[in-house]
Amino acid sequence: MAATSATIFSICPTTSAGSKPSRQKAFGLKFNSRRAAESVRCELEASFLGKESSAALRQSFALKAQKENKRSWNYIQPQASYKVSILGAAGGIGQPLALLVKMSPLVSALNLYDIANVKGVAADLSHCNTPSQVFDFTGASELANSLKDVNVVVIPAGVPRKPGMTRDDLFNINASIVRTLVEAVADNCPDAFIHIISNPVNSTVPIAAEVLKKKGVYDPKKLFGITTLDVVRANTFVAQKKNLRLIDVDVPVIGGHAGITILPLLSKTKPSTAFTDEEVQELTARIQNGGTEVVEAKAGAGSATLSMAYAAARFLESSLRALDGDSDVYECAYVQSDLTDLPFFASRVKLGRNGVEAFISSDLHGLTEYEQKSFGSPKAGVESQY
Repeated sequence: MAATSATIFSICPTTSAGSKPSRQKAFGLKFNSRRAAESVRCELEASFLGKESSAALRQSFALKAQKENKRSWNYIQPQASYKVSILGAAGGIGQPLALLVKMSPLVSALNLYDIANVKGVAADLSHCNTPSQVFDFTGASELANSLKDVNVVVIPAGVPRKPGMTRDDLFNINASIVRTLVEAVADNCPDAFIHIISNPVNSTVPIAAEVLKKKGVYDPKKLFGITTLDVVRANTFVAQKKNLRLIDVDVPVIGGHAGITILPLLSKTKPSTAFTDEEVQELTARIQNGGTEVVEAKAGAGSATLSMAYAAARFLESSLRALDGDSDVYECAYVQSDLTDLPFFASRVKLGRNGVEAFISSDLHGLTEYEQKSFGSPKAGVESQY
């Protein structure tokens, strides 16, 4: 969990004798070290990875290169092996998210589900020359098939927030959608990681948990409310405000995923950064109201779809890396937690093959007076939505 960016790999393809290898910039989410040939030169200028994970990835490539001493520069031969399903793939978040997921070499099959208009999205994406195959599923009768043998399910389905819409309004519409989809997940891929994007996350995640409990397949380590957008915004706004390199910035964000329930821990910013009281209040308010900022800028024509898709893709890539055995994966997420007296709480967690491996409780220690005072607000706000 940390600075956001985009990984760029320089690939030197095989060339004819006497010619110099050309360098091609390849768009992509990262190639996992075990999934890429040693012909890769990593230029981690930016990525979905955080700073620590980026460093680990660089080190793993370096060690492997030293060990095997490969000299030939060929193209990447990823051995993609994970199956992902996006429920709500034809929507404002679903479409850009599907494109980003299609770019991941860790994905072998990408299932796109929606109640309508998904066939064209799948056809469009299938023309992209990346390893994963794309499959489309339309309507309730095909929902089960879209989930067979899936490793990760991402749920952005639902209506977006519009000007004047309260969390209760949003909840009344999206809760039933999430309930129906999670029931299908429980019946068809109960061991999958479940990523909930549908708002209000503070309420839809507990609903998903109850559905899974009733089905007898609830694993709290594998159910995630995606709050990564709050981290993405915090990192971006802090970097802009303090004129820092974005890739270096890491701001933990705790609490929930709506308004005052969002609490960026600016005192825990990496690299260590000093903020005036005015800067803390200004940045905290902007991070908490980032969604409203976008809704108003779009004049009611939409919500934060592109940035949410980016944040969701970052968390998904982290999940895939964890499933693939990477032992250095950290993200913030809204999960069942014992860090506070609330059943669900957003905090930084370590991810592993079985989901949440550890809660990073140290983030909650040594808070400033402002953060300690504000800590009650996210707790009260989150609790009020159960």
